[in-house]
Amino acid sequence: MTIAKPGTPGALSICENVVVVLDFGSQYTHLITRRIRGLHISSFCLPAGTPLDKIQALKPSVIILSGGPHSVHLENSPTLPEEFFSYVQEQGITVLGICYGLHLIVKLLGGEVKQAEHQEYGRMQISAVEGSRLYGDAGSINNQTVWMSHGDEAVKLPPGFKVVATSTQGNIAAIENVDSRIYALQYHPEVTHSEKGTETLRHFFLNVCGMKADWQMQNVLEEEIKKVTATVGPDDHVICALSGGVDSTVAATLVHRAIGDRLHCVFVDNGLCRYKERERVMATFVKDLHLPVTCVDATEQFLSKLKGVVDPERKRKIIGAEFIAVFDEFSHRLEREIGKMPAFLVQGTLYPDVIESCPPPGSGKSHSHTIKSHHNVGGLPENMKLKLVEPLKWLFKDEVREMGALLDVPVSFLKRHPFPGPGLAVRILGDVTQDGALDTIRLVDEIFVNSIREAGLYDKIWQAFAVYLPVKTVGVQGDKRTHSHAVALRAITSEDGMTADWFHFDGKFLAEEQHIVRIIAEVSGLYRALLQFR
Repeated sequence: MTIAKPGTPGALSICENVVVVLDFGSQYTHLITRRIRGLHISSFCLPAGTPLDKIQALKPSVIILSGGPHSVHLENSPTLPEEFFSYVQEQGITVLGICYGLHLIVKLLGGEVKQAEHQEYGRMQISAVEGSRLYGDAGSINNQTVWMSHGDEAVKLPPGFKVVATSTQGNIAAIENVDSRIYALQYHPEVTHSEKGTETLRHFFLNVCGMKADWQMQNVLEEEIKKVTATVGPDDHVICALSGGVDSTVAATLVHRAIGDRLHCVFVDNGLCRYKERERVMATFVKDLHLPVTCVDATEQFLSKLKGVVDPERKRKIIGAEFIAVFDEFSHRLEREIGKMPAFLVQGTLYPDVIESCPPPGSGKSHSHTIKSHHNVGGLPENMKLKLVEPLKWLFKDEVREMGALLDVPVSFLKRHPFPGPGLAVRILGDVTQDGALDTIRLVDEIFVNSIREAGLYDKIWQAFAVYLPVKTVGVQGDKRTHSHAVALRAITSEDGMTADWFHFDGKFLAEEQHIVRIIAEVSGLYRALLQFR
């Protein structure tokens, strides 16, 4: 299979103001990028080892050096190219280091970094000096609670730098060299635990760097449509596997707007979908979005291959292989109908997939090609010489929803909770064909999610779902001893789909949930439904 290699994010760099984040392995790096975009400034992340010529191709106004788990004074810790600082000076680029980025700046410019005597982790109060460029004169961000996560500290600053903020322990919290346009923070302003972090970043980009907040999703949409139109030839046809999720649906809708009915979509019912999923999503595809889509019922094909399979990774591999088989058959049928093989494949790849596919800095590895074992396009047959169309690959999940709204995808569909690619196969721990597990988990999941909707909590929760457990519990129902399966009910919150926390249900809902649990037990034949508090 021929796959087009990822290019630069043209739709994000159409603005004059671009921020490049060099990733040194921090768990928060994606949050930096997301926070900047939240300020309507174009931003994206590149691996720390990206050559300078590729960085320059994006013409950044600001480069951010992210945090990371390494220590700059240890051998083989990731670093910057030798000519980096002369390059940013020549180009007039402003630099901001965060945590490990601060340490790199200090060390490479002639300062000294050592293991801290008083290591700082968690919330910490900091105070800024008056008159600093980094914090300004307004005073609103001069004193704030921030999130620290470092074991090293700068003990000697390079020439031209000065301390502009310290922590309550007396450690350096921020430094700046205004003449060289280099700034650095010891803490993480991108995380929500830093209470004035977004305000600090806004001041930095808009006031210190003089950037404009001119990045808008409408511009990104228009640019992506132009890109698809330019990439796909006037006689080329494109295929897309619709999963029923938000990502593939928005991607297909965008491509359909660009090339019309030369797009051919297929929705595969593999028997692992949610309750009445086929009927619901097909209604959206056809009636609301007017997408050209074929529905293939491959339930028996998938379930026969999954019978007796317990290992979750083997399930994923089997499901991926069967999807490829169904997709291959659909492609050949389409070739017979239109007289030519489709030239392009639409995928709903998102920016988190791109970030997560890059190995950690300092690992010694090059780019990793496997994003998810059941989504890896590299498994498609060699005779399917398709080039990829990935209109969403530089966007986060919430940005995809914003774009979907511009494409008139129904709001109720855009707000649907994410659903795993392998479907209910990974929410049933064990054989998916056992003891009516699929019917049970579908019904339980539907009751649970509907209870959340009725309580007005659905849009506050990123993902709520049920898990079929591989255990049976003993109890008494209707004066009779029972021995039946149990399910777990879980709800989590997230902003971007890359970090998550458990949802805090209040006492009122939990009291009502006891009634819901009893209903689940009665209609599904289960003895226990366990609500996961954490």
